[in-house]
Amino acid sequence: MEHRILGATGISVSEFGLGAMMLGSLGNPDHDQAIGMVHRALDAGITLVDTADVYSRGESEEIVGKAIRGRRDEVVLATKFGRPMGHDPNRRGASRRWIVRAVEDSLRRLDTDHLDLYQLHRPDHRTPVEETLQALTDLVRAGKIRAFGSSMFPAELVVEAQWAAREQHSHRFSTEQTMYSVFTRRPEAAVFPTVQRHGMGVLAFSPLNSGWLSGRPELGQSHRAALMAPVLPAHYDPTTPTGAAKTEAVAKLAALAGEAGITLPQLATAFVRAHPAVTTVLLGPRTPEQLDGLLTGAGRTLPGDVLDRIDEIVPPGTDLDPADTYAATPPAVEVAALRRR
Repeated sequence: MEHRILGATGISVSEFGLGAMMLGSLGNPDHDQAIGMVHRALDAGITLVDTADVYSRGESEEIVGKAIRGRRDEVVLATKFGRPMGHDPNRRGASRRWIVRAVEDSLRRLDTDHLDLYQLHRPDHRTPVEETLQALTDLVRAGKIRAFGSSMFPAELVVEAQWAAREQHSHRFSTEQTMYSVFTRRPEAAVFPTVQRHGMGVLAFSPLNSGWLSGRPELGQSHRAALMAPVLPAHYDPTTPTGAAKTEAVAKLAALAGEAGITLPQLATAFVRAHPAVTTVLLGPRTPEQLDGLLTGAGRTLPGDVLDRIDEIVPPGTDLDPADTYAATPPAVEVAALRRR
């Protein structure tokens, strides 16, 4: 397992990280099996484990906390905050009030006294970024977190946050976690050049595009489809225009992988690793078998001619389905009242 430095944090992380979204009631409710998966990942050389308070309403953090007990020093522990934790409008977002409560809740569930990386799960358009940065800076100074980052920030918000940190002399976002795969290439256009300019590390999630690039997209769809149904009801429907485009692209990519002598998931994860902006690729398995299959992609690289063929199938900087970047649409676009006098 190769290792890379995570942006300007000085922290070394493995080329693959374990994404824990599927550990818990939303994915795998078997705690013993989920803990075993974390151990299997660590034994394979993975050092980064990424979770979030909202994953199974804290259950994922609790599982990770149990799994790393006695092995905390081996783990670069990352979690996220900001998504709604119930119906109370104050139990979400990036205000100081919520940050100081949310971090304590995560520390308790993870059974640790500090986090290596604390990430804002989505932009909070209601809270000034200056307040968020100062609250997170105070957590660094208190020793509760080592570094902090953003997730699903467009390039303009990345720049705004970096400028705000400089102006108020606070710590800054050191990392950006973004959705990136063969099917979701929009970050290549602006986000990746921007984070590279500011020396930020990148954690790329959903390299298999929620199962489309797994080689057997029907596996695991029941859980992901149930999770995504309220937001993307047609996400897995091959009869929709985007579903048909993905189905056609999967066939071409599977053939290309076969010619290269690798599996489609190996092709997909190697593609994500190939971008110079990406520090680590987050694998999000639900079962031990899925984890074992994904681990076979460690260290694999794609030659230039294979990357050229991928560019022909899905052009650089484009998404096959714009709806894939769910929950990332800014209010100015999503809320009609903000666009009309």
